[in-house]
Amino acid sequence: MTQEEQKYWDDLNDMTLTDGWKALVQELTANAIVINSVTHTKDEADLNFRKGQLNIIHSIINLTENADD
Repeated sequence: MTQEEQKYWDDLNDMTLTDGWKALVQELTANAIVINSVTHTKDEADLNFRKGQLNIIHSIINLTENADD
């Protein structure tokens, strides 16, 4: 791993340990539950939009797992 890559992962790890990060993850997790509701989905376009939202939310939340490696 290069020094630049190591700094990236160290910075990411530092960020994910903050209270602000924990609050963001809690908010995104709560939002994901609402977004994942089939009941509120209007049509196929809305379904695809919701899938995209969930993909982004999961990518952000999973940064924590990647930072711990």
